Amino acid sequence: MKEDNCLHAALICLGMLCYSHAVTTEKLNHARPSLHGHHEKGKEGQVLHRSKRGWVWNQFFVIEEYTGPDPVLVGRLHSDIDSGDGNIKYILSGEGAGIIFVIDDKSGNIHATKTLDREERAQYTLTAQAVDRNTNRPLEPPSEFIVKVQDINDNPPEFLHENYHANVPERSNVGTSVIQVTASDADDPTYGNSAKLVYSILEGQPYFSVEAQTGIIRTALPNMDREAKEEYHVVIQAKDMGGHMGGLSGTTKVTITLTDVNDNPPKFPQSVYQMSVSEAAVPGEEVGRVKAKDPDIGENGLVAYSIIDGDGVDMFEITTDYETQEGVVKLKKLLDFETKKSYSLKVEAANVHIDPKFISNGPFKDTVTVKISVEDADEPPVFLKPSYIFEVQENAASGTVVGKVHAKDPDAANSAIRYSIDRHTDLERYFMINAEDGNIKTIKALDREEIAWHNISVFAVEVHKQHQEAKVPVAIKVVDVNDNAPKFAAAYEAFVCENARSNQQFITISADDKDDSANGPRFIFSLPPEIIHNPNFTLRDNRDNTASVLVRREGFSRQKQDLYLLPIVISDGGLPPMSSTNTLTIRVCGCDSNGSLLSCNAEAYVLNAGLSTGALVAILACIVILLVIVVLFVTLKRQKKEPLIVFEEEDVRENIITYDDEGGGEEDTEAFDIATLQNPDGINGFIPRKDIKPEYQYMPRPGLRPAPNSVDVDDFINTRIQEADNDPTAPPYDSIQIYGYEGRGSVAGSLSSLESATTDSDLDYDYLQNWGPRFKKLADLYGSKDTFDDDS
Repeated sequence: MKEDNCLHAALICLGMLCYSHAVTTEKLNHARPSLHGHHEKGKEGQVLHRSKRGWVWNQFFVIEEYTGPDPVLVGRLHSDIDSGDGNIKYILSGEGAGIIFVIDDKSGNIHATKTLDREERAQYTLTAQAVDRNTNRPLEPPSEFIVKVQDINDNPPEFLHENYHANVPERSNVGTSVIQVTASDADDPTYGNSAKLVYSILEGQPYFSVEAQTGIIRTALPNMDREAKEEYHVVIQAKDMGGHMGGLSGTTKVTITLTDVNDNPPKFPQSVYQMSVSEAAVPGEEVGRVKAKDPDIGENGLVAYSIIDGDGVDMFEITTDYETQEGVVKLKKLLDFETKKSYSLKVEAANVHIDPKFISNGPFKDTVTVKISVEDADEPPVFLKPSYIFEVQENAASGTVVGKVHAKDPDAANSAIRYSIDRHTDLERYFMINAEDGNIKTIKALDREEIAWHNISVFAVEVHKQHQEAKVPVAIKVVDVNDNAPKFAAAYEAFVCENARSNQQFITISADDKDDSANGPRFIFSLPPEIIHNPNFTLRDNRDNTASVLVRREGFSRQKQDLYLLPIVISDGGLPPMSSTNTLTIRVCGCDSNGSLLSCNAEAYVLNAGLSTGALVAILACIVILLVIVVLFVTLKRQKKEPLIVFEEEDVRENIITYDDEGGGEEDTEAFDIATLQNPDGINGFIPRKDIKPEYQYMPRPGLRPAPNSVDVDDFINTRIQEADNDPTAPPYDSIQIYGYEGRGSVAGSLSSLESATTDSDLDYDYLQNWGPRFKKLADLYGSKDTFDDDS
């Protein structure tokens, strides 16, 4: 404590000396301005006076951690104009003024009232002022100065971490860097040696060393073996003051782990392994395990096993269990004690990963001999085949032999065998087996069309050891016999038109046969001998298992006969062949000129009394729908609004349409209210008014032009019909006026006799000859009359 006080006093004296030197220097360099100062000329010739300054403060020093009984003197403020009469008052402001630093306003002495810590704050900035005590008028401008806290060695070094962990490979060379530890000192590194650190190792020799200046830990011994010692604890010290006496220090612990390298080969703990396996074992079953020990860990300790030699190479295999690092010996094929009773294997264990740096420590593999003995087992009977396939003809007599199965006892005892059928596979009991010799026979007739294959299972058991049982699948194919005649492939029903032509084909039929293809197609179609010369229909065999039915004569009448039954004989190609007679139902129907079906006699005249429920429901539904439509139509008719424009007087021309009388020709059609007869839906959504003539005029398609008088009237009318049918503005009824044919203005003239001459002699009927066949009788009638008149 006494030494500390002396040190503090020395530092204070040193600070005061620095302060006095600074003040003296400042006063020498910056004198107070006087009236006789140095003169300088300004820019405009003005004489300037350089003031002599005596009121500038640079910095003071105060030592940290001072613990004396009295406040420590930091320094003194003084102005050159202070005569000592007490009229000048010194004021201190800034950081810590009044709290940490206090000033005597008369003398200007500054004291520190608290202990300072440089590590908390290294300096303070203060401002000094000199004012008149009575008037508080500033006598000197404010002067800013700094109070620096002078450092002492009061902080020991501290490491960044309390504990370090590091790894280094085993067998590393001497001087291999392990880890760098770093310590810090809170003291001022620019002042003295308080923060100058030196590292040293306290624990961990002789394995490791540390660099004094950097803190890098390095290996100090060669060939350190992880398998001998894996973990080391090292203590590192950091000391300030450059490591000299009196310096402060700190320590840290470093845990260094040696990581593994592959420097050890695998070794089997014994030279021979003895194992045994039953001959009843199945392939893939484990026989035993071997293990080569490798002190290395991780991938360096991985071992792979293989069989490199021995008489059991083909019978056994070995795999590696990487979780336990064991070699698992497994059975590869079935064993037979009676054939071979023991096997020998040479197994090798080798490292998976090898480090080239330690290849000289090798070889990194080892071998061992594995001897395996085969144990005798009471084996079940063994069938000579894994499965059996037999054939038997269908409809074979009961007791027919299907085939024979055979099994034997593989043991040396060679016990007698008894056979039986698994009845779960032959529920209908089609077969039986002789328990002594294994012959399989039928019990009842078989039908290929019902079951083509029978799959049964046969058991074989030892007579004296019933628990020893074997099972084999037996597939029995039922060979087809031609015992089914061909039939129609579908329920055919043919339709023939009343206006059918001779040799016209109206249906193609095919056949189906339940027998196998060998006894089925090809099919032969023919008519029975008694109707081979049927006057109505004939049959043509297409020689592709189909036949076509043709009409032999022209003209059928539904009123005379609307239904024909045609028997057809179908024969197959089996030995012996089978045939059957099938009846084809042929209905006579009405057809259009293109042969399209319109109606048949059954639909036109007769209603089948035996209607199904669905048909009755459909009919009733149609009736209900029609009634609903009628009701809606009547309702809409009643609710129909009156025309938008009502004529006060009835137009006689409206009555003509109402009475359905013929019009007066094209010129007269303008008098009709065509809009009232338009399609209500209109064209493109347009609905015309009843009282307004539509403005849209239909333009005839190109090519449809009025024919001259010399054209055939039949063609002329057909042309006009086609034109009217394609006219979207045409009324929804047929009328001669639409054809543009009659009345005044018609190119054909009028057919009415209203405007005819009073005497027949005035009429010329020669044009009737050009009107076509439909007017032939009329032309002949009037032509004859004209001829008669001329003759007379």
